[in-house]
Amino acid sequence: MHTIRLMPARAAKPAKTARAARALLRAPGAAALLAFAGAARAADGPAVAGIPVDFILFALTLLGVALFHHHVLKVALSGLAVITLYKLAFTGFKFGPGLAGLGAHMQHEAVLLINLFFLLIGFALLARHFEDSGVPEALPKLLPQGWLGPFALLAIIFVLSGFLDNIAAALIGGTVAAGVFKRKVHIGYLAAIVAASNAGGAGSVVGDTTTTMMWIDGVSPIDVLHAYVAAAVALVVLGVPAARLQDGYQPILRNLQAGQRIDWARVGIVAFILVAAIATNVTMNVRYPALADSFPALGVAVVAALLVSVPLRKPEWSLLPDATKGTLFLLALVTCASMMPVEKLPAASWQTALGLGFISSVFDNIPLTALALKQGGYDWGVLAYAVGFGGSMIWFGSSAGVALANIFPEAKSVGQWLRHGWFIIVGYIVGFFALLLTLGWEPHEPHKTDVVPAAVQLAPPARD
Repeated sequence: MHTIRLMPARAAKPAKTARAARALLRAPGAAALLAFAGAARAADGPAVAGIPVDFILFALTLLGVALFHHHVLKVALSGLAVITLYKLAFTGFKFGPGLAGLGAHMQHEAVLLINLFFLLIGFALLARHFEDSGVPEALPKLLPQGWLGPFALLAIIFVLSGFLDNIAAALIGGTVAAGVFKRKVHIGYLAAIVAASNAGGAGSVVGDTTTTMMWIDGVSPIDVLHAYVAAAVALVVLGVPAARLQDGYQPILRNLQAGQRIDWARVGIVAFILVAAIATNVTMNVRYPALADSFPALGVAVVAALLVSVPLRKPEWSLLPDATKGTLFLLALVTCASMMPVEKLPAASWQTALGLGFISSVFDNIPLTALALKQGGYDWGVLAYAVGFGGSMIWFGSSAGVALANIFPEAKSVGQWLRHGWFIIVGYIVGFFALLLTLGWEPHEPHKTDVVPAAVQLAPPARD
């Protein structure tokens, strides 16, 4: 799940920023970004070289996030403010111009944003419950000797991410790796840990914020499940060379005699919260679909389950400030994405989905997913794999990468990540086409249509 854990703000050094900018232009997502932006032509409204100004402002916001990753919340909020002012002054909103149009737009997006807020905060506390349960410390006993040991750890991270959270899975994997490899973890293997966590969450609606967003928006969990075909292939393609690289750099060292106590109460709390989330979402979408569009039941259910379990084990409340900052950052980007004129985007296709995967290696995949959901017409499993796994290609392309780099600062090098983690790009492409060739491209019709709230049905039409 893409919840950013913010580090203390520091001023970006000009030389470092220039190097980051050059690295971005050489990154695998740069060409795809330019092609994708160039395909979004303006039918009307202000445009530069045929590209709507809305998208240019959004791209600049995402570029700021990529370059100034110590100040992501400020950048995201500033971008949201600029885009909002631009829409107010020039194009209006989908539901009307001016403040009335903005109010109607935010009313329309409120349930999604509130659901995401509660879910991301709740899952941050849930992840700590799992970390404190003692299960991560017991994992090294499951690892075989030789290169199969590092590969098995990647497989465990993959599985954990499917039912827990990709950031938590990456952090657990990094913690275990630091122990069994005595902190001598190769940067290529660090990249593989991030990739395994992102791949493991790609086909699960509770494993990644992108798939959770799809679930909240009405996409069936079954419709993203086949992302695991691509994810499993990618895991093997990248996992074998990564494991051999790590085994040659530092083999596994472990203490099999060390006793580990598992707190089964915390394990039960994790299971209880996940079951509550799944049961609530299924019930709302099957029996009360109209209410699901007007009440954030999923987020409320997760928070309620957390509070009910407090007498058994208290959550780590000290996580709330950082979790709230990271959540507000993501919500700001999602809100920016919701204001984009998606009717001017390239048509949904497997080629577009493939390109979005490369773009997500440079820019956050949350707003990309929001744009795709607004547009509709995608094969959601293919898209889930592309935007979920694609961010693994560069360390700041996913929040799992950012979180792991906070533990291993040596990972904060785009050049070294690309050089030693080359197998992630290969895995992404091979996995994508393995899914496409076996199950094909099965696009879904848009599952929701925007309905103008009654309060603004008489408002004049937007100027865009």
